[in-house]
Amino acid sequence: MLRGFYTAASGMLTQQRRTELLTNNMSNANTTGYKADQMSVRSFPEMLLSNIGGKTVPTENKLSMTNLSQVGGLSTGVYVQEANPLFTQGTLEETQLNTDISLVDENMPINDETGRQGSVFFTVQDGDGAIRYTRNGSFTLDGQGYLTTPSGHYVLNENNEKIKLDSDQFTVAENGVILDGNVQTALMGIGYSDDPSLQLMKDGEGLYKAVNDGGLPSAYAAADVGFSTKQGFLEGSNVDQSRTMTEMMSAYRSFETNQKVLQAYDKSLDKAVNEVGRL
Repeated sequence: MLRGFYTAASGMLTQQRRTELLTNNMSNANTTGYKADQMSVRSFPEMLLSNIGGKTVPTENKLSMTNLSQVGGLSTGVYVQEANPLFTQGTLEETQLNTDISLVDENMPINDETGRQGSVFFTVQDGDGAIRYTRNGSFTLDGQGYLTTPSGHYVLNENNEKIKLDSDQFTVAENGVILDGNVQTALMGIGYSDDPSLQLMKDGEGLYKAVNDGGLPSAYAAADVGFSTKQGFLEGSNVDQSRTMTEMMSAYRSFETNQKVLQAYDKSLDKAVNEVGRL
């Protein structure tokens, strides 16, 4: 009977974590460049039960209806295997600001091994000098003329060098070239990942860090990869609010169901201890 407690409790914990993930997605529905998290849930391995008085041991060769010692399989609950961002294109929102730049996925190849689509990212440098990646193109110029993120991280060019501009009156071409008048000032550093879910992990403030110490390769050199940059636009969150609300209600109902199962087991155990034990 105690197995039921553990099974129901694991379901409650899983749905609680699912609710927390969905709530975080909803709170970032208006965050520029935010990628919604998705949760992968798996069940624990099943156990094969047999009668205590059975004289035979259930094996693969004896799993049949005539084997009276075999009771059957029993699932022992579920757990959260992983939570990964969904790297699909968010909607573009026009701001008409020169320092706002968005990435547009035009042709992102599908990874043959995982079946997931690749994606491109702006290359930035955090406060410790480490390379990070982001889809948030809400940039600005600091007091020294360097192009930075709202958090002060430097935006890098294709050589991982800081981009310095004379003013905010610059132009960004669709191929990522930054022009000051008719003079090419820099080429924006844009990395490409053929499977961001495996090659990147969240690092806070809309940033991602590469699992591999070598970082991401340049998107300009990646074969069959099509993308463009769009000045005066920002990429919005890819959170589907109506779907997220529906999934939150589903998670709440699942939690409530597991809770009632737990209460039923508690009542049964109470009778077994306090009433049956008197006989």
